[in-house]
Order: sequence, then structure tokens, then C-alpha cells
Amino acid sequence: LSVAPYVKTSLSPGSGVVTYYLRESGVVSSLTKLGFDTVGFGCMTCIGNSGPLDDTVADTIEKNDLVCCGVLSGNRNFEGRIHPNTRANYLASPLLVIAYAIAGRVDIDFETEPLGKRANGEPVYLREIWPSREEIHRVETKHVIPAMFREVYARIENGSNSWQSLSAPSGQLYPWDLSSTYIKNPPFFQGMTKELPQLGSVKNAHVLLLLGDSVTTDHISPAGSIARNSPAARYLAKRGLTPRDFNSYGSRRGNDDVMARGTFANIRLVNKLVNQSGPRTVHIPSGEELDVFDAAERYAQTKTPLIAIVGKEYGCGSSRDWAAKGPFLLGIKAVIAESFERIHRSNLVGMGIIPLQFLPGQNAESLKLTGKETYTIDIPSDAKPLQNITVKVSTGQSFEVVLRFDTEVDILYYNHGGILNYMIRKMSDA
Repeated sequence: LSVAPYVKTSLSPGSGVVTYYLRESGVVSSLTKLGFDTVGFGCMTCIGNSGPLDDTVADTIEKNDLVCCGVLSGNRNFEGRIHPNTRANYLASPLLVIAYAIAGRVDIDFETEPLGKRANGEPVYLREIWPSREEIHRVETKHVIPAMFREVYARIENGSNSWQSLSAPSGQLYPWDLSSTYIKNPPFFQGMTKELPQLGSVKNAHVLLLLGDSVTTDHISPAGSIARNSPAARYLAKRGLTPRDFNSYGSRRGNDDVMARGTFANIRLVNKLVNQSGPRTVHIPSGEELDVFDAAERYAQTKTPLIAIVGKEYGCGSSRDWAAKGPFLLGIKAVIAESFERIHRSNLVGMGIIPLQFLPGQNAESLKLTGKETYTIDIPSDAKPLQNITVKVSTGQSFEVVLRFDTEVDILYYNHGGILNYMIRKMSDA
């Protein structure tokens, strides 16, 4: 049995101990023969870090708009999560992942259809090669032993030779390297004063994005590979990097310039302001269609505040901090949603972005909001948790929303411009 060349395979053990007992039990050699080479450890495939697809495969998918699948033993299966070109992703046990890889398809009935054929042409069914619980138990008893854990964790702080050879700066302050494309001094405290800022209304804001339901943090801030034609790719190319060295958004989360350009850069994003899926929007004043980052930059040039209007479950999925930091850097001042994922709502507040919720039974469609209007949001100076406030639309329309500052602490953070500013002021007072 073998894996077809169009099937991408990878293995990312959860830890050094897992790698140890896989190797000692003899499993690694069999996995390697099938193409399941170790590409990393821990969060790899399920966060989009298993590497690129073959160029021919990727080009075929894109040119023919194919719905391609991924099968993984991770814990996230959002569209485009493990790779931008995999729309349908299925969670399965490691054994089933291998079985689907050998089969080369996901629409297989393992009960009635063979995985493949023997050298003599006879069919091989999954039930013939599936190990019994007794077989697995014998291997576990022999190879998953306490001594392995003690040995691995005794040297866990040593790292590899490559890690040991790295030079590390000393001193209390980090010496920012202006040439680094991985770690950059973030702009979150630029212009910050010890006194609280004067946070007034959000006036005449344009809509950067008009989105539907179940927009995940992967749509907002993807962690996977950086597309070759994206604003982040152009930024890195200007700094002398080739696509081979672009790496992933997850690996460059220490660079706000990359992460801001990667915000809403998921190729599966559906923005109702444009007629196709992808990280595009319309700069309303000019009517020009642009990448989301480029449109936000255009608005920033005229100091125009921005909002996003979205549907239900906004921010579901992983509680990714950059899914709030990124919109902040794009200039988004408020998000009006039918509902929020709990942690993401809190993260928005932490970045000083106002979460607003439509009243029950209302949404952008029922209120006939096109996203081409401008919006003014008045935040009372004595705002209370969960109070109703009014949003005024340039058409003359107005509607009430719930101010999703759920606690007094939320209001405290907002008044400081976010939790980061609050903590700095608190430390300076101490």
C-alpha cells in the first residue's frame, strides 16, 4: 500500500516523548515510507504549518475552483484552516488519517470498498490491517514507559544544538533589530499619555467589511501560509524575501506589519461588499475594489474611522489575540454583530474596539443596511454595562444596539484605550 503523489502527508507529534515512543516502537519507519515525515511538534498541521502544497496541485485547485479535503487528527477543521486550498476538513483518529491518505479520497465506504490492492491485484480492506486493541496495548506496555518521560524532560531546557548555538542579547531592554521581519517593536503604545484619552463618539465611520454568520478567528487573522499575491507577501518581498522564505502568519506574529496585512486575509472570507470570496473589499468613497489592508490604509490617509457589520457567532473558533489586534491596527473602531463568541468579544474590548449587538430579530438585512453608508456611534460618558445606545446612519435612519461592555471592568479597559494601556498606566502608578 502507498500514498498517491497528489496527497500531502505530514506528521507532527505532540511532544518529544511521543516522538521517542513512536521511534522505539518501530512505527516511525512505516510512517515515513507512507510519506508521514515529521515536520514539527505540537501545533503544526491544525494551525496551517505543515508546509505548502506542490505547485502543480495548488495551481490545479485554484484554476478549477476545486473543493479539496483535508483529514487530520488535530482539533480544528475550519475552512482553509490547515491550508488555504482545503475547503473541507475532517477530524479523525490518527489511524483513519493514514487510511484516508492511502485511499486518496474521503468519499470511500471502508466497509465495502478496498483501500488498495496487493501486488497480486487482490483488494486490501481497512478491517484487514486495523490493529486490535490487544496489539496496541502490547506496544503501549512495552514502549510507553515512565523512563522515557523522565529522560526527555530531564533535558527539556537544553534544546537542540541549533538552539544552543543561537546568540541571545543581554540587558533589561530588548534591542529591537530594525532589519528583522519576524520581531518588530509594536505600535500599540505610540502616542500614549499618562492621562486617560478623550474617547468621544465614532463619527461618520465607513464600513470596511459586511460579513455573514460564523466568521471565525481564522477568517479574521489566519495563521497559515502567506499567499504569494497578498499585501503581506508584497511587504516581505520588498524586504528581499522570496516566497520560499515567507513562512506563515503564525510564525510572524511578532511583526505587526505582517499581521496587520494578514488581517481578514483568508481566501475563504465572504465580504458582501464584493462579488467574490477572498480578502477584498470596496473603498466606498472611490468605489475602488482593493485588498482589505490596502483599503484600510486608504481610509487611514483621510483619518476615516471604520466599523465592521457582521452576523451571528462573530469570532468563533480559537481565541486568537491577533483577531482583535489586527482589526485595531486596520482602524476598526466598532463591530456591530448579531452575536459574539464570548472570548472574542472580550478580546475586542481589550483592544479598545467597541462591540455592539443588534437587538433581537434585527440584523443588517432586516434594517436594509448596505454597508455603503456612514455611521455615527455615540458612547455616553457615563456608559453602563449592556445599555442600549443609538447608531445613526447617513441615510437619516437610526437604530438601537446593545453596548456589549458586559461589566464595569470592560468600561474601565475601554476608557483607557484597551487593556494594554490600562496595564501600563497601572504599572507606572505603582
